[in-house]
Order: sequence, then structure tokens, then C-alpha cells
Amino acid sequence: MEKNMGVVDRAIRTVIALLFALLILLGTVKGAAAWVLGILAVMLLGSSIVGYCGLYKVLGICTLKRSDNASGEKPATT
Repeated sequence: MEKNMGVVDRAIRTVIALLFALLILLGTVKGAAAWVLGILAVMLLGSSIVGYCGLYKVLGICTLKRSDNASGEKPATT
């Protein structure tokens, strides 16, 4: 699985995941909506940690730039 997410994309996903978690922990969102936001938060955080988004692969999107690629991996190709 080749990385297809850039640094900015990963940072945005992490911030959104933390915001969702904060909303749940503060009790702003409850019930089914809290479960949905929790699942989305886990998915966003997981994809930002791994650097790979399956939906990006399907849509042929790659936000990874060569300068973001410090690990030596090749950007995903479509």
C-alpha cells in the first residue's frame, strides 16, 4: 500500500478527528450522532497515521508531493 496523502492533508484529517473526539467527550454530540462521529474520527486518524486513503485510490487522487516523501516511497500512481 503506497502512501497517497500529503502532510497538509494528514494534518487536516488529524485536526478534524480531534475536533470530533472533543465534541463527543464534552457531550455536545450524543446518541447515534456520537457513534457516527466517533467512527469517522477513528477512520480519519487511522488514515492520517498510515498516510493512505482508499477513497483517494479509487478516485485517482494523490496529495503526496515529492517534498513530502521523506521516507523514500513512491507516490501512488493511477
